[in-house]
Amino acid sequence: MNELKGLHHVTAITSSAEKIYEFFTYTLGLRLVKKTVNQDDIQTYHLYFTDDVGSPGTDMTFFDFPGIPKGIHGTNEISRTSFRVPDDAALEYWLKRFNRLGVKNSGIKEQFGKKVLPFADFDDQQYQLISDEKNVGVAAGIPWEKGPIPTEFAITGLGPIFIRTSYLDYFKEVLTKVFEMREVAQEGSFYLFEMGEGGNGAQVIVEYNTVLPQARQGYGTVHHTAFRVEDRAELEEWQQRLASFRLPNSGYVERYYFGSLYSNVAPQILFELATDGPGFMGDEPYETLGEKLSLPPFFEPNREEIEKLVRHFDTVRSTKVFEKEYE
Repeated sequence: MNELKGLHHVTAITSSAEKIYEFFTYTLGLRLVKKTVNQDDIQTYHLYFTDDVGSPGTDMTFFDFPGIPKGIHGTNEISRTSFRVPDDAALEYWLKRFNRLGVKNSGIKEQFGKKVLPFADFDDQQYQLISDEKNVGVAAGIPWEKGPIPTEFAITGLGPIFIRTSYLDYFKEVLTKVFEMREVAQEGSFYLFEMGEGGNGAQVIVEYNTVLPQARQGYGTVHHTAFRVEDRAELEEWQQRLASFRLPNSGYVERYYFGSLYSNVAPQILFELATDGPGFMGDEPYETLGEKLSLPPFFEPNREEIEKLVRHFDTVRSTKVFEKEYE
């Protein structure tokens, strides 16, 4: 069985599909490649923001569950999502941009030898940008060619995901013994783990915290994180491995854009293993990705009903020209 290849996607919860679309498109310059519905709750949007071509490892997705309360950040949660940018100079660009646009941030810092810029959105969802300047490992994605951010500064994929836990010893064992990650560094209460080729696109940072209250999932928090495997055959090997450790799992789940396997590895920590393919390019032209409501074939017979359940909002970008914003 091969090692996990790196980060696949992070899925979070937003208070507003429309506002997160605006934030990710116009502020962060990521590309909406799929506007679909939560396959387990079809009245809920599922929006996929990625690099230019929907590469695995570049994908942040959002649910907008109706009526869900605001989440509470604390211990025992997937606490922060990172995005990769090309170099330290890009962080300077983003710091100016965030300050000009009023995006809450805490300035450029250093963590495990890399420059980072923590920030938050309108729901207090926690993110950071991380510089690839000193990075070696999993390759970055391709900046959104027609987006508003100059390509030399643009986001190119997911960086390390953060998990805050009060169960440090248990969690270390889960990552190293079950998921075969490597513990490579420690800074205070933060522990750095790698998988596959390593580097920013294949890292998990675990924060040991017994002081904060228990986190509560809601909008502004992460729902789950996913790691990359090659194909369904590998997923099935991982399913057997999880069973051998007596970790509960979902069994194979067909998501159409990829295959999935889910496991609740700790309270409020849901891991998914997801295949690299077939990806997001099969049912829409490259030029108009994410502009219409995309449904997997098994939902197409119910399109009329589903379109009544989810309110329409405009995501057409192919008719627009984005001026590159250098300041």
